[in-house]
Amino acid sequence: MAHVLVIGGGVGGMATALLAARHGHTAELFERDARAPGTALDRDSFGWRRPSVPQATQPHALLGAARVLLRDELPDVHREMLRLGARERHELDWFDERPPARPGDEDLVMLQARRIVLESALATALRGESGVVSRYGEPVIGLLTERAAVFGTPAGAGADPGIRVTGVETGAGEYEGDLVVDAGGRRGGAERWLAAAGCRPAAVERHRTGLAYFCRWYRLPEGREDGPRRPWTVTGGTFAGCAVFPADNGVFAVTLFVHTQDATRSALRDPAVFEAAARSFPPGAAWLELGAEPLSEIMATGGLDNRWSALVDERGPVVSGFVPVGDAITHTNPTLGQGTSLALWAALRVARTAHRDPGSARFAADHHAWAVRTLKPWFDFQVVADTAIGERFATRAGRTGSAREVAALFDCALEDPEVMRARARVRHLADPPERAYADPAVRARVARWLADRPHYAPSAAGPDREEWERLTSRRVATPPRVTSPR
Repeated sequence: MAHVLVIGGGVGGMATALLAARHGHTAELFERDARAPGTALDRDSFGWRRPSVPQATQPHALLGAARVLLRDELPDVHREMLRLGARERHELDWFDERPPARPGDEDLVMLQARRIVLESALATALRGESGVVSRYGEPVIGLLTERAAVFGTPAGAGADPGIRVTGVETGAGEYEGDLVVDAGGRRGGAERWLAAAGCRPAAVERHRTGLAYFCRWYRLPEGREDGPRRPWTVTGGTFAGCAVFPADNGVFAVTLFVHTQDATRSALRDPAVFEAAARSFPPGAAWLELGAEPLSEIMATGGLDNRWSALVDERGPVVSGFVPVGDAITHTNPTLGQGTSLALWAALRVARTAHRDPGSARFAADHHAWAVRTLKPWFDFQVVADTAIGERFATRAGRTGSAREVAALFDCALEDPEVMRARARVRHLADPPERAYADPAVRARVARWLADRPHYAPSAAGPDREEWERLTSRRVATPPRVTSPR
C-alpha cells in the first residue's frame, strides 16, 4: 500500500485520489480553491469564479472511454451523474433504426453533462471515502525532495544521483508521501518547483491550433427534456464552424469557432451577433429555434495549444517520486473532446501501479513509457486534426486532396452504419484511426460512396463568406435576457 499525495482537485486529481483509495492505497488531495463542487449545478456552472480552471465553463464531452472507466471502476460516480441529470446517447442512434449490434457497440455511448456534474459526483464519492483526506483551500507551494540513486544504483557508486520527490509543502506545513501526483494542469507550479529542486526541465512538445472558440449556454423550454436527435454535430465550412453540446437537465451549449486571425472573431462576443451567426448553421438553428433561454454570456477561449510534457528525456527520468496526470501530461484542444478520458486513464494507471516502488526512477520511467504508448497516439491524432482545421480556416480551402477524402469518410458515415461504427470507435477512443479507417470493408464502402458521387465536394453547411461578413459586421436584434442561475 502506498500513500499518494495529489496536487490539484480538478477531475484528474479527484479521480486519482478516489481510484487510489479504491485500489487499497491512502491519498491526500491538495486544492487551492477553498470549496469543493456541490450539487447546485447552475450556480456552480455559471456563478463560481475559478481562475485556475478556466475551461470549467466550457462544454465537455465524456466519450465512451470515460464512460466505460466510470462504469467499471467507479460505478457509484456513474450512477450519481445520471441521478444529477446526465444523459446517455448511443452513437448509432443517429439512424432512425439502429443497425444490428456488434461486440463493442455497448461502449459507443456518450455521457452528456456539464463538467460540474462529473465534478460533483466525484466530490460526493470522495466525501464518503475513508482512505482520502481532502485539503481544500490548502494549495501546494513547493516540493520536498532528496538526492536519490537512478535506477537502483547506489549514489556515490559512479551514478549520477537524481532528485526524488518525497512530499509537498503548503502554507500549513509539510506532508510526506510515497508518491506525489501532479494533477495541477498546464497552469500548475510543477515546472517552477522542479527547477527549484535542481531537476532538468521537462521536454515539452507544443502545437498551436489557430482556433478560437465562442460558447453560450442555454436551457430548453419548460417541459422539453431533449432537443432534436440531429443535427447537433460539428458543422463547418472553410472559415468557421458550429457545434451543439447537449448536456444535463435540458441545458446545452452552442459553440462557434473561427481562426484566431479572422477579423470577424471579436464581433462574436456580442450576444446578438453570436446568436445570429449560430442560427446560420444547421445545428445552431435547430436547437435555438426551440425557444431556449440563455443562461450565460458569451464565453471566449483562444490561444489554445496541444501540449505534451515529458518528465523523461534521453538521460532518463528528470525526477522520481513524482508523476503527472491529466493536463499536466497532455493538454489537448477540445475539438475532439479527449481530455477527460485521457485524464481518467492516467488516474487509473497510477492507482493500479502505486504499489510498485513508486518513489523509484524505474516507476517514473514506466509511467512515462505507458503514457507514450497509451496517451501520445491520441495527442498526435489531435494535432493532425487541428492542423487540418486550422489550415482550412486560415486558407479557406479544403475541397481537394486529402481534405476531400476525410470529408467523404465523415459524410458517408452519416448514411452508412458500418462506416459510422468505425468513425464512432475512433471518436470514443476504442480504436486508433489507422486501424478503424484502414479496415478494407470500411474503405470499400467509402470508395463505393464516392464512386456514386463523381462530382462530390465537401459540403459547407452554413453561411458563405459574404453572409458571414454581413452577420458579424452589424448589430442585430436585442439578445434574449440571461436568466439567473438557479
